Amino acid sequence: MPKVSQAQAKLNRQRVVEVAAALFRERGLHGVGVADIMASAGLTHGGFYGQFASKEALAVEAFDLAANQNWRPDDLDGWMASYLTLGHVRNPGVGCPLAAMVNDVSREAPGSPLRARFLHGARDLIERMTGLLPAALAKRRRQRALASLSLMIGAVALARAIDDEALSEEVLAAARGVLTTGKVG
Repeated sequence: MPKVSQAQAKLNRQRVVEVAAALFRERGLHGVGVADIMASAGLTHGGFYGQFASKEALAVEAFDLAANQNWRPDDLDGWMASYLTLGHVRNPGVGCPLAAMVNDVSREAPGSPLRARFLHGARDLIERMTGLLPAALAKRRRQRALASLSLMIGAVALARAIDDEALSEEVLAAARGVLTTGKVG
């Protein structure tokens, strides 16, 4: 078998991370194996450990990639509105990794690299959201960002679990309403 060039190995690695980022969000950390990821990337299973120390190491990189794909820092209101849609609910593979992976990550061992990366991603998003909220909120900006992000992630997770599209949309609409008006109903 011919040896793969360094440039091709780099492209292959990137492809594996991209595929893993989508599959982990779609199926969960434990719902997809290394063989599935490699096959979906069009590569053989044997090449995995030449590129990654473990599935968890891949999951950390995949989380980073997904987190960086889903942030629109210039339009907080637009981002929150697009987050709370059936399109986001139906397409977890291209959506927010926090909402898609929150339950899986919570089951990882405390101090694990993936939990550490998730914490970093959550803190980063909270800080970015806090910075974009109106200065008039002053001391309450961080609490508003925390509550907004919690509501968004919870609404998306709940809407994904509900097997009733009308109720899912109702959950999302209620969350959008609270975020835009600060009030229920």
